[in-house]
Amino acid sequence: MDPNPSPDPAPAAEEATTTLAALSLRAATDLPPDFAAPEIDEVADDEDDDDEGYATAASRGGSSTAAWKEEMEGLEEDAYGDAGPPSPSSSGYAGERGSSLASSGAGGIEEEDAATPPHAPGAEDWARGKKHADEDDASASWRKRKKHFFILSNSGKPIYSRYGDEHKLAGFSATLQAIVSFVENSADHIKFVRAGKHQIVFLVKGPIYLVCISCTEESFEGLRGQLELMYGQMLLILTKSVNRCFEKNPKFDMAPLLGGTDAVFLSLIRAFSWNPATFLHAYTCLPLAQPTRQAASAVLQDIADSGVLFALLMCEHKVISLVGAQKATLHPDDILLLANFILSSESFRTSESFSPICLPRYNSMAFLYAYVHFFDENTYVTLLTPRSDAFYDLKDSRARIQDVLLKSNVLLEVQRSLHENVLRVEDVPVDLSSQPTSPPAQSSEMAIGGPAGLWHFIYKSVNLDQYVSSEFALPIRSPKEQKRLYKAYQKFYASMHDKATGPHRTQFRRDEDYVLFCWITQDFELYAAFHPLADKTQAIKTCNRVCQWIRDVENKVFVYGESTLAW
Repeated sequence: MDPNPSPDPAPAAEEATTTLAALSLRAATDLPPDFAAPEIDEVADDEDDDDEGYATAASRGGSSTAAWKEEMEGLEEDAYGDAGPPSPSSSGYAGERGSSLASSGAGGIEEEDAATPPHAPGAEDWARGKKHADEDDASASWRKRKKHFFILSNSGKPIYSRYGDEHKLAGFSATLQAIVSFVENSADHIKFVRAGKHQIVFLVKGPIYLVCISCTEESFEGLRGQLELMYGQMLLILTKSVNRCFEKNPKFDMAPLLGGTDAVFLSLIRAFSWNPATFLHAYTCLPLAQPTRQAASAVLQDIADSGVLFALLMCEHKVISLVGAQKATLHPDDILLLANFILSSESFRTSESFSPICLPRYNSMAFLYAYVHFFDENTYVTLLTPRSDAFYDLKDSRARIQDVLLKSNVLLEVQRSLHENVLRVEDVPVDLSSQPTSPPAQSSEMAIGGPAGLWHFIYKSVNLDQYVSSEFALPIRSPKEQKRLYKAYQKFYASMHDKATGPHRTQFRRDEDYVLFCWITQDFELYAAFHPLADKTQAIKTCNRVCQWIRDVENKVFVYGESTLAW
């Protein structure tokens, strides 16, 4: 008997046929070939990814600690040896978390005072409810959404949906599961389906299926990469050991374990439209003077006796300093997912927290424990350890870190850099020696931005796995224009790294919106957007100057020589 009852996911054959017809799967035509077509929302009130910042959402409600204890007790693989992290239900402080810690998916221990045992913030710490929860697959507004994300189990049970109530979408989830099963029964694997202007992308991860239905004209590779990050975000909360629950019970209902994490997934989905880290697989650093960054790194190195595996000092999603144990490497995707997890929860900002998390690229089978403390509204430290009983040790280490950061004015410099140290295309050096004596007259539009009509650029250091981007020039200051440019960059990135036709070294494309230029070498990748009337020769010369400019300020915009904890 199923210990986690839910609506029967198996629809009748007629219902499955009707749903497939609604998706227009029978009309398998290609997506429009335009390189950077504008995106116009089909639903007037659909804010999609245009919301600013890391918005939070309320919990879906319900307690998941009991379910976690029942299904995960004893299943955690001790990948760190005898002293490795156990599952949350058996950890020192996590075992005392009330019924809300696993529900919220954030903020493990809240420290009130030295004599009071820490406790977990609950679902009430999330600020807003799930958006459009009243919708289902019969709603006209739900069908008009431009981009859906779904997570479901191989038995067809819904786990997560961006829009609508998961329980009301049980029949639709079963249809998606039936499509996957039909293809697998033919000894094949489904990747995507094109249905009219919609693209349906599938990602199968053992007993977990992830699906994106999109008509945003993003590439298959881009959408698949987004599903990979969605899966990584799920593993950060649960670890891959959750697969063993399905081995014990194929009809296991995983949705309660992710209860309250809507804000985390929603924040990640929004990041797909504004954060280059989601497709570059690199992280960005806050521009700082080298002595300031060295002072921050030095104090992080001084906490090795606390058993810290990784120590990160960050300002919003930007890295200030990163320190790791010897032979331990933190993947940029893990930094992205960890920062998204922290920034999407108000409980981390308002209390001292100690929470079990998994780093999927480091070890997807085991938990680490993250101590998180915000020094101000934007700046926070994250200390990662395999010890479940390290809260008070890390609390003492944080106090030492905070004292040094205040005395050395690092926090003051961070706030100043956040508002002042930005790269502007107008500041790109101009090579006067190569300018003609009588330059051709430029239109007023071409004079806006940087040299040769440069509007924006992204520079990635291949060796460092770090990137830096400029501010947007005036023609693309609106969120809608910026969103459109990022989608164009995503397509450009996928095209440059296409294994079937590439990789390519350079591409130059011109359309009605921009001139896009990409240049890839063994050391760097450069993506640049110019005015649509920009001259090709001058644009290439400007890109050369951008690369030289970045090399001149690399000590300020990059973290060089990732520091190692001296154990």
